[in-house]
Amino acid sequence: MTGPSTAEDEVVELASELIRIDTSNTGDPDTVVGEKEAAEYVAGKLAEVGYEVEVLESGAPRRSNVFCRLEGADPQRGALLVHGHLDVVPAEPSEWSVHPFSGAVQDGYVWGRGAVDMKDMVAMTIAVARRFKRDGVVPPRDIVFAFLADEEAGGKYGAQWLVKNRPDLFDGCTEAVGEVGGFSLTLGENQRVYLIESAEKGIAWMRLRARGKPGHGSFLHEDNAVTKLAEAVARLGNHTFPLVITDTVRQFLDRMRELTGLEFPEDDLEGSLAKLGPLSRIIGATVRDTANPTMLQAGYKANVIPSTAEAVVDCRVLPGRQEAFLREVDELLGPDVSREWVTDLPPVETPFEGPLVEAMAAALRTEDPEATTIPYMLSGGTDAKSFAELGMRCYGFAPLRLPPDLDFASLFHGIDERVPVDALTFGTRVLDTFLRNS
Repeated sequence: MTGPSTAEDEVVELASELIRIDTSNTGDPDTVVGEKEAAEYVAGKLAEVGYEVEVLESGAPRRSNVFCRLEGADPQRGALLVHGHLDVVPAEPSEWSVHPFSGAVQDGYVWGRGAVDMKDMVAMTIAVARRFKRDGVVPPRDIVFAFLADEEAGGKYGAQWLVKNRPDLFDGCTEAVGEVGGFSLTLGENQRVYLIESAEKGIAWMRLRARGKPGHGSFLHEDNAVTKLAEAVARLGNHTFPLVITDTVRQFLDRMRELTGLEFPEDDLEGSLAKLGPLSRIIGATVRDTANPTMLQAGYKANVIPSTAEAVVDCRVLPGRQEAFLREVDELLGPDVSREWVTDLPPVETPFEGPLVEAMAAALRTEDPEATTIPYMLSGGTDAKSFAELGMRCYGFAPLRLPPDLDFASLFHGIDERVPVDALTFGTRVLDTFLRNS
């Protein structure tokens, strides 16, 4: 069957089938599952309609990635990269209303781990790519479709490896779209804004280590590694970093002020952001650096004082703040605690302007005439960090029109992750229009 409805007809089934492939990424290469199976599924769907598909491993067995290219009308224009990741974070079935890898379609939603992060966008991309090939659609420029491994652990065995070892796969790509953006926020009865991600905080996971003199737990002891580490971790975890409003966040606040009449005074910015409801968690995390302790390890017996103690801290750093952030961290840690990087991925920020941004807005208005687009900064990170190293302008654009009462932010890595069926079909139509006109 061909015609305008084809991609919409396929997308729900594609999303459900992708969710049923458990691609849980624990961060430990020995326990990662499913990426190869998912890559083979994607490759099969693309090859079925005539794409020349390349499947390759990125630095470790079974860390599989899928690439194909659709030639455009103007080979002299820079190509557009459309990327999505196949892995998901783990899920505990006993905590869910439905099994997280069931891909259940019920109550108007597709349920399961990855439904919004980001097998929804992967399914939309496959559906549109299949329709273009099947119907002989020639986009304005080359489109590179990439479906990647290991994003949930920073991309060491995915985008990072590919950018370093196979940059030829991205030849000619000047711009990229991926997660997390293009979703709607309802401000009034008929007023919806669609947030386009144009910036991301940096990811700096660091391991802290303190050393001391080992000894018997019953003795007086003034050189205790656990005490040194605990005090430093508490100082860091309780610290409030300075308020910094980047260009992207300022644009977001200015547009929200115009649309809602709300004020966002800097002397009470967090308080005023709370008026935005659930979205405030995302935006509130983009006005300061953060450093959250997440792991502690020390000792092996109750009555033995260990010689070392370690902690891991998840740090997220604003654009332009890297050097100042590290100075503050070192002052808080003091001389007795050392640090080393577990992961160090820089922040990225792209101007919210130009033909690609205009094409996003136009595509959304085609399906939602009341749509308004505004930029925002993601507090987390995506594979865009790697692609920015190749000089691409990167945006988050996985379009979804969401119910006004859906707490979308809580679904990422959350229990009962799900995506509305109507949002999937809406997003597929928008993505189709966007790629035809970008």
